[in-house]
Amino acid sequence: MIVFNLWSALQWYLRPFIKWFLRKTTRLCELQRICYGEKAGAPRTCGVEKSLMLSRTPCVKEIVSYLDSVVYGKRFVPENFREILEPSVSVIMRVKNIKPTIHGSFSITFRNCLEQIWSYRSLLNEVEELRRSQFDNNNPDHEEKLLRLWTLLVPETKLESRISKQWQHIGFQGDDPKSDFRGMGVLGLENLLYFASEYPQASSHVLSHSLHPKYGYTFAIVGINLTSMAYYLLQDGSAKTYMFNAKRHLPNIKLFHRFYCYLFYEFDKMWIEAKPENIMEFSIIFKKFENAIRTELADPATVFRINIEIDTI
Repeated sequence: MIVFNLWSALQWYLRPFIKWFLRKTTRLCELQRICYGEKAGAPRTCGVEKSLMLSRTPCVKEIVSYLDSVVYGKRFVPENFREILEPSVSVIMRVKNIKPTIHGSFSITFRNCLEQIWSYRSLLNEVEELRRSQFDNNNPDHEEKLLRLWTLLVPETKLESRISKQWQHIGFQGDDPKSDFRGMGVLGLENLLYFASEYPQASSHVLSHSLHPKYGYTFAIVGINLTSMAYYLLQDGSAKTYMFNAKRHLPNIKLFHRFYCYLFYEFDKMWIEAKPENIMEFSIIFKKFENAIRTELADPATVFRINIEIDTI
């Protein structure tokens, strides 16, 4: 740890010299070297973000603070991108002495990176807001979504009453799912509902596995645990690999839900393949799954896709 800290400190002090040397030899600033040299997606966007965060240039630090304030004000949305980002890109190009007439492609590439970086930060706030919102049975919207979850997962069976042991069929612990959402708030419900509505075949398939007489598990509770996992992967930045490599999509709540669906489907596969003796093995298999996902996300080239394969067990 001491060696690591010393190396980090050394890098910090040597960074200006290294940047100056590379600028002199390549005639390109660090941001240009990243935008031209790194592969589109997570490698490039993460490189740009790191460069901006480590910058000691006052104007760059002001731009970063300004964009953060736009996110906190919930104004970083696609319809505002032009008025927010074009001046920011222009200022940084001027400060870095990047001529638009010579490096026209840089402004486009750099702007795309800014869109991804601050869309991710905006998503962090939105997800946190949903997590902090507790399920309220007096809220008609919450109740409607919960009842719709039942209808989507068990369309052939009518729910006899709002408080019912039937909820245990889809993996809630008691007669009222409200208490199970306590840890992840409305975010847990939104994730489950998205999986059931957008991937009906896959969610039905996973639910059938959860009801297996030998290898079964609590579908909804596992789903909420996966919401927690997805949430912390987003918070600590691990999910940037998935978000930034998702072509044609900026980080947003829909992409977060899709990330969750991928995790649910893949966890179910690992669980069935493990053939656990009983539910007591859940924590071991869950930790193994999380470690495997983190390992994949550590590779900036990783791309996750949901591959639906219906099997029988």
